[in-house]
Amino acid sequence: MSRPRFCLDVTYTLDPSPSGVALYSRAVAFGLARAHGDSRFTFYFRPHRYFKSFSTQLPPNVIRGFMAPMGSLFHGLNQRLPRFHSGPAVATFHDLFVLTGEYSTPEFRARFADQARDAAARADIVIAVSEFTRSQVISLLGVEPARVRVVHHGSRALAFPGTALLDKTARQKVILNVGAIQKRKNIARLVEAFEAVDPAWRLVLIGSNGYGAAEIHARIAASPARERISVLGYVTPEELAAWYARAMVFAFPSLDEGFGMPVLEAMTAGTPVLTSTRSALPEVAGEAALLADPEDTGALVHALQRLTRDEELRERLARLGVERARLFTWEKAVDQTWNIYVDLLAMRGQLQ
Repeated sequence: MSRPRFCLDVTYTLDPSPSGVALYSRAVAFGLARAHGDSRFTFYFRPHRYFKSFSTQLPPNVIRGFMAPMGSLFHGLNQRLPRFHSGPAVATFHDLFVLTGEYSTPEFRARFADQARDAAARADIVIAVSEFTRSQVISLLGVEPARVRVVHHGSRALAFPGTALLDKTARQKVILNVGAIQKRKNIARLVEAFEAVDPAWRLVLIGSNGYGAAEIHARIAASPARERISVLGYVTPEELAAWYARAMVFAFPSLDEGFGMPVLEAMTAGTPVLTSTRSALPEVAGEAALLADPEDTGALVHALQRLTRDEELRERLARLGVERARLFTWEKAVDQTWNIYVDLLAMRGQLQ
């Protein structure tokens, strides 16, 4: 029996402004190749990105391709599988908000739904990045529970400035939000809640424009607190790390998240977190964050006022957050993903 080859769709690793799926794809694909140097991998790039991939240096046990090698185990890292693949297959599902809310264009929703249903039907094993996403894959796509495994994300290793991130003297009166400027992230309601906070505080928004951005920017422009709101767009990892280390509060009142990587990044930086009571966010935050109903502006106001006024609460959440973030690592995600590959090959009788 020939040694198995593992083929991973790493198309999103080419994103020049990586977030979400791109960060996951890089961490898992390259992590697997490094951890299993004796195994053979193909990094699959969709045809329209294949030639661009030659700017990326691959590990020595990896070849690149735009066709999955015959008989390989294929892993779709973003809830889709190539139509032509008939061998063992794994598909990672990050979220299904496109199916549950008007957070994207009708055209995108239709295309996403088709790809998601196809991948869910053909994958031998579905990886969900949270228990919340697992429940949606089962309920919305009709996947048998036994086929869905949970592998949590990790937190990227940002280069935070200094060594004492819990040193309150390094912090400024900044409320930080990281994520796309889009309807799903609930930015307009965050801005409204921020207007009730002591005027000594600033709100800093970091992230690229997404669905509904024009409406959100209009709300920011009309805000009586406009002069205290900074919209920075996408920033480098170095700049992002500096903002995490500088902010006294991290506010992430998203309406729907399959996981919520920025929550872990803020916790790793020792920044106290306010986040939502819904989707996967309570699962990620545990007892280490202040939670509020994201559609209740009054609740968000109350939570922001508590955090901006109560230094002892901020210090407690900062300590708890650092401890909580240590539970989520990319090394653990890579190990769990590899174990899924081994289980699948054993089920298929393809292990040596």
